Amino acid sequence: MKQGNNQYSFFAFLSRMKHIYRWSLMRNVNRENIMEHSLQVAMIAHGLAIINNRIFNGHANPEKTALYAVYHDSNETITGDLPTPIKYFNPEIETSYKGLEEVSKHKLLSLLPESLKEDYNRILFYDETSLEGRLVKAADRICAYIKCVEESKAGNGEFQKAQQSIMKKIKSMDLPEVDYFMKHFMDNFSLTLDELN
Repeated sequence: MKQGNNQYSFFAFLSRMKHIYRWSLMRNVNRENIMEHSLQVAMIAHGLAIINNRIFNGHANPEKTALYAVYHDSNETITGDLPTPIKYFNPEIETSYKGLEEVSKHKLLSLLPESLKEDYNRILFYDETSLEGRLVKAADRICAYIKCVEESKAGNGEFQKAQQSIMKKIKSMDLPEVDYFMKHFMDNFSLTLDELN
């Protein structure tokens, strides 16, 4: 929405990502907002794209993958973070939420000058079925799994079932770069700083 003196609210809305917390139905040892989550997803999605290219002779675009990941939850500045058990409770809620996501992305686009909308439209409405889109989804799930690992490491048993469920979803994606990441990088998330060194 345009304010006085040709001011637009798009980036101010994105700045509010740091106020929206994930995992709201669960007891958290460490709270996680969608801004820090998006950075972690971007780093891992970028890594998955590079693994796709270097280890599996793929053709992923790492920069595009990282960019999509940066913005993948940006619409939650409008909708908030709806917990997964609610979001996927039944097909009607899932379909309604998908519609809400579309509306919220259009709302974000409306907060930009006309001359910038086309560029951000390609980012906010990226093709989730593309290789880059699937890598973002995989990275999002990996980050959820990492959150479960970290909470368990801190003595919080609240995330045990979520950890098992997320692992099944990760395996079901059947992406070799994801399997590679899980095999070669995941165990170290359980280590202490001294052990990492």
